[in-house]
Amino acid sequence: MSSDEELQRLRERRLMELQSQQRQAEDVQRARQEAEAQKEALMRRILTPEARQRLTNIKMVRPDYAEQLELQLIQVAQSGRVKLPIDDDMLKRLLLQIQSQQNQREIRIRRR
Repeated sequence: MSSDEELQRLRERRLMELQSQQRQAEDVQRARQEAEAQKEALMRRILTPEARQRLTNIKMVRPDYAEQLELQLIQVAQSGRVKLPIDDDMLKRLLLQIQSQQNQREIRIRRR
């Protein structure tokens, strides 16, 4: 086997590896998009338009907090602990509850 043939085989193998990686990345991206679409559909059912707007505003300022909030809203809705759809006033109350729980969880360091 000549070095040209070997080089061509290596190139072909590398191309196949790259194509495989690209397909995997596309699959992951597609799965993320589907999950996001499902979450958005749930939020449309769980929240009134005003509450969704408030959540969107929170998402623009604190995306990580909004992500946690969405997961908690889904859990609350699935458990049946609140009446659906959640309106803006109820969302405000839930936000206050979550905020007070987070404040209680803060670690306090005391001097001796």
